[in-house]
Amino acid sequence: MFDVLPQLPADPILGLSTAFKADTNPNKIDLGVGVYKDEQSNTPIFTSVAKAQGILLEKETSKTYIPPQGNQGYIDGFLSLLLGKGHTALLEDRVAAVQAPGGTGSLRILSDLLKRCNSNAKVWVSDPTWANHIPLIQNAGLELATYTYFDKETAGINFHAMVACLEKVDKDDIVLLHGCCHNPTGADLTNEQWDKVLEIAQNRGFIPFIDVAYLGFGDGLDEDAYGLRLLTSNLPEVLIAASCSKNFGLYRERVGLAAIVTASTVTRKVVQSQIQSVARGNYSMPPSYGGALVDIILSNEVLKTEWVNEVESMRLRMSSLRQLLLDKLNENGASKDFSFITKQKGMFSFLCITPEQVQAVRDKHSVYFVGSSRVNIAGISKSNVDTLAKALVSVL
Repeated sequence: MFDVLPQLPADPILGLSTAFKADTNPNKIDLGVGVYKDEQSNTPIFTSVAKAQGILLEKETSKTYIPPQGNQGYIDGFLSLLLGKGHTALLEDRVAAVQAPGGTGSLRILSDLLKRCNSNAKVWVSDPTWANHIPLIQNAGLELATYTYFDKETAGINFHAMVACLEKVDKDDIVLLHGCCHNPTGADLTNEQWDKVLEIAQNRGFIPFIDVAYLGFGDGLDEDAYGLRLLTSNLPEVLIAASCSKNFGLYRERVGLAAIVTASTVTRKVVQSQIQSVARGNYSMPPSYGGALVDIILSNEVLKTEWVNEVESMRLRMSSLRQLLLDKLNENGASKDFSFITKQKGMFSFLCITPEQVQAVRDKHSVYFVGSSRVNIAGISKSNVDTLAKALVSVL
């Protein structure tokens, strides 16, 4: 049976990790895979998470299944974090949600739900967008389209072109938006631009689908939620795919949330039954461990404060690394203006160099990042930034 299957090429990012591990250069640098790293290039367990693990170990008395929708304390706590405790949709019981296996699982569950609602649904994604958005959406059987977003010449958002495109989106089409810390570019909408997106959504009648994977890594937890809260407060229907991989460091625990803001409590009950049915048909029952840890942290004021401080520390470190990289590039006489690096936000920056230059910096200097020129800012450290800057300048 399986002899008919062709060999597929390695995933661009995962294949990059394999190549990095095989490189014998002691000064090699990995800026590819999107995981947070500290100064020693470790992806640490949060102190708040470690304490929550101890609490869970003491209080957990069973390994039976959790409810089909997931850990309700986790769902309620995470929704309050995303939307704000006093959000109208929460107070009016208009949000359907399930705990999902990671942000990726959330995206797939919601895509499958959209297919149930409208087999001809079209989903618009930014150009560029996170590479895995495309197969996730297409594998669910949905039509894909792109809207203009990033301009490599200015290393920023081409908002005029984005607006022109969104103003042509049909009613009931879906527009996938990055809630904050756009992956791969790091170029985020301003609050005023979010206001304009809301205006267009109200006029055109499209449904926002917001991917929130890096809350707290841009300007702060509440600041990063501006667009999400604006749209969910002013539109009858919004889809949300959220992840705890980055801002709780729970990568391997696969902790996500698939949520839908609906127009009424009655609709919410119907959608809740449907999204649980989608989840049941994908993986049957949700995982427990990671969600239980987040529930413990968000329901304990001491642990929550410690977690907030840890996220803020990570945000400030990545911001300082952006400035440090820019300074080192300038010190080494970079012929290109890289000042945009400090304007981009979150874990990633789009360096706007050519694929040939990316390959050259890998071949000559053992610096690894994807061909699009997306680099993981958190992979930079004080010990490797000089090597990185010199390597980049050498290929310009």
